[in-house]
Amino acid sequence: MKFGVVVFPGSNCDQDLVDAIRIGIQQEVVKLWHKDHDLQGCDFILLPGGFSYGDYLRSGAISRFSPIMQEVTQHANRGGYVMGICNGFQILTEAGLLPGALLRNVNQKFICDNVYIKPVTTNLLPTQLLDVNKAYKIPVAHGEGRYHADKETLKQLHDNDQIMFKYSSNVADTHEIYNINGSLLNIAGVSNANKNVFGMMPHPERAVDPELGNTDGRLIFESILNLVNA
Repeated sequence: MKFGVVVFPGSNCDQDLVDAIRIGIQQEVVKLWHKDHDLQGCDFILLPGGFSYGDYLRSGAISRFSPIMQEVTQHANRGGYVMGICNGFQILTEAGLLPGALLRNVNQKFICDNVYIKPVTTNLLPTQLLDVNKAYKIPVAHGEGRYHADKETLKQLHDNDQIMFKYSSNVADTHEIYNINGSLLNIAGVSNANKNVFGMMPHPERAVDPELGNTDGRLIFESILNLVNA
């Protein structure tokens, strides 16, 4: 599988993603500049975290107009796989490729911490190898991560099994939910209706290398890679 990591002005987690893929799961990966119109034959497109265009207007509001987003949208509409992490998630909602929006954290502060998330389903590509009864420690770093959508959209997400992750309290407590930013339904990640576009606020690429003391994010990338063996 060939991965492509889109780089916008202000992206700062692109190399983390490249390393997680190239070193962590040993797959081919290339960087794609935001002004390009060529996805270079990539099977899976990743939009990284950071502060694209300085987060002016709204996070992701300018990036969604970058030339390469035309190709990303066409790729997604053809059934190709796309995933946005943190700022990438924000860009995908701004582009209309994912439902809902990411608003300012309820405490009005930037949150940078290790948190726990639980997969809601194993019917989505990034969660196939995960355990819905386990909480995974994944870092977050965002100021606008509060997931919001209207009641009808939330119902559709629930009914169509599109909620990918929810924030959780800790590994030991499998019932209590810990909401770090005020997200509705404690949502930390969702998919589109066709289940080929994914977005999550936590950073799994920062939890792949054993030298960082946390490899909980590795299974998310291995789940994606499992597509090749399916």
